[in-house]
Amino acid sequence: MKNSHMSDRPIFIVGAARSGTTLLQYMLRSHPEISLPTSESHFFIPFYNRKKEFGDLSNKENIRALLKAIYSARKCFFDEDVHGIIYDADSLTEILYGRGCSTLPELIAGIFQENAKAEGKTRWGDKTPYYILHLDTLLEMFPGAQVIHLIRDGRDCALSMLERKWDLQIFNIYHAAYIWNRYVTAGQDFGAIHPDRYFEIRYEDILNKPKLSMEKLCNFLNIQFDDSVINFRKSDGSGKTPLLAKPLQKSNQGKWKSRMSEKQLEVFESLAGPTLTNCGYELASNEPSISKLEWFLYELEIKLGYFYKKCALAK
Repeated sequence: MKNSHMSDRPIFIVGAARSGTTLLQYMLRSHPEISLPTSESHFFIPFYNRKKEFGDLSNKENIRALLKAIYSARKCFFDEDVHGIIYDADSLTEILYGRGCSTLPELIAGIFQENAKAEGKTRWGDKTPYYILHLDTLLEMFPGAQVIHLIRDGRDCALSMLERKWDLQIFNIYHAAYIWNRYVTAGQDFGAIHPDRYFEIRYEDILNKPKLSMEKLCNFLNIQFDDSVINFRKSDGSGKTPLLAKPLQKSNQGKWKSRMSEKQLEVFESLAGPTLTNCGYELASNEPSISKLEWFLYELEIKLGYFYKKCALAK
């Protein structure tokens, strides 16, 4: 007995790190039909891979055990970034068992649907960038899913990644180029196979042509465009990027032109140049390349970065 008013087409926002996915999350969650938490779930894929541990999910007690495990794994997410319901495993068990949910995807969807219903919304979604590496699994879990792939100029992403290198564990320009290229390519490969489930939007187009860009996105989602997605509800600034407390910042693009060295540009474009071009970005370097020695040194720096991070966490 599913919620008759609730859509079974979840919305997933994905992309490379520092691409502006949080901005798009805040824009879309301001739409009167769309419910999105203000952080990232991170538990869909790990729990789907562990689903056999929870046994027959038509059994009420197994449902309860699963819901408690999910909450335990992502307590901060549910306490601080899910804004419709207060997560209570016992009451959710009664609701979802009574609704006939008996698979892990149905139960996850049920949690988010209850939250959407409490917010007065009909669509639910999630923004977790790394899910871009698991889109086939998401589609297996949620056959009606719609994927929004946000792409930002990888050179600007790289600058932002390196400002948070210990947090993101991205330790040099070579590493940033590899990660950006891997994520963008994964999304585009999925889109080539599932064009009806996939929408690609550029961060720069949102800044430069917000109304046109968001109208196209709303059309893909089969919802009516609403000005609220541009005049979105701002963050109070706690724990979020400062830009979320402001209107769209058109100037927040092309920073690589003044902040990247020629060497950084050459390294980035030697790895990700074809993908940049495929996404509509012009290259700055002429036939960029790196030597085997440079490749070795960048790889060594990455390994040392992981080692130091591991040692710091062990203290």
